[in-house]
Amino acid sequence: MKKTLRYNVIFRPEPEGGFTVIVPSLPGCVTYGRNLTEAKKMAIDAIKGYTASLKKHKEPIPTDEEDFFTSIEVKKTLVHA
Repeated sequence: MKKTLRYNVIFRPEPEGGFTVIVPSLPGCVTYGRNLTEAKKMAIDAIKGYTASLKKHKEPIPTDEEDFFTSIEVKKTLVHA
């Protein structure tokens, strides 16, 4: 029986098109897709490869089971010299 792991991912639109995908809890786990569907597939593939490498090297596999993302707006203050 396989365990399902949960990861938060960030989809960042790129100026030339497509999306860069970042997995914050897996440092260096970054991929790209030409559209959101492809980006999601690429993210799943990247996460599987990353976690397989951690398992092979007997390192702990972090997850985002308890974490969540939200946005916070911060008003920009102007600094006068």
